[in-house]
Amino acid sequence: MTVTHHLARAVGSTSSSTPAYVVEIRVGRHELVSDELPSEGGGDTGPTPFGLFISSLVACTATTLRMYAERKGWALEALEVDAKYDKSDDGSTKIERTITVPAELPSDQRERLAEIADRTPVTLAVRAGTPINTTIRSAG
Repeated sequence: MTVTHHLARAVGSTSSSTPAYVVEIRVGRHELVSDELPSEGGGDTGPTPFGLFISSLVACTATTLRMYAERKGWALEALEVDAKYDKSDDGSTKIERTITVPAELPSDQRERLAEIADRTPVTLAVRAGTPINTTIRSAG
């Protein structure tokens, strides 16, 4: 028997009373806004949907690597994760992720962090192509 564990939930809403393409998002007790760039008709009042998507990868990577280093007792005082999501004219997409660590971090620890980065939960979800089931319902 498969047991399902709830990991996250977000609710987004938009209406004719909000600026074009602004989506008010609730994630747990947190509130954020997403918008499109002016070149797409939006007002740039928040990250784009792809900006939020890539942010989740960055946050998961940074958190997971920090947790791993702390458990190992490594002196990883700071790290930076830079990721970008690109789409080519032919429609193909790719994510480039660069992780910057202190210069004095030993090479074996760098290699291990690279292995761990490839197995973070969000990385695995993206690579797996998680299925999305959609239901349309009437309000009221």
